[in-house]
Amino acid sequence: MKAGGSITFTSGIAAYRPAPGGSLAASVNGALESMVRAFALELAPIRVNAVSPGWVDTPIWDQLAAPEAKQARLAQMAARLPGSRIASPADIANAISYLIADDFVTGSVLHAEGGQLLV
Repeated sequence: MKAGGSITFTSGIAAYRPAPGGSLAASVNGALESMVRAFALELAPIRVNAVSPGWVDTPIWDQLAAPEAKQARLAQMAARLPGSRIASPADIANAISYLIADDFVTGSVLHAEGGQLLV
């Protein structure tokens, strides 16, 4: 990769808001975010960052619940957030695009979680 290139990882809200039974996800996300900071130093001038999404309406939800249960669960989650909605994949893509485009950001974790850290 050329100098000034960008590597962007995807972490997750579990690093900050673990759920019961979610210790593995919390540990992996937390470790990944620590690795991002170390890689930013070790791989410079290549930039290394991460996006930490919260709840996102992705196809995985189709496997976790029947359609009506999925919509009810996502609506329940959205009601807890300040913006009253969960993310779409496009929301997370925007965050990743920002980190790739801004050549001054490195070693950072961008929280794209709709305020989930606040509630």
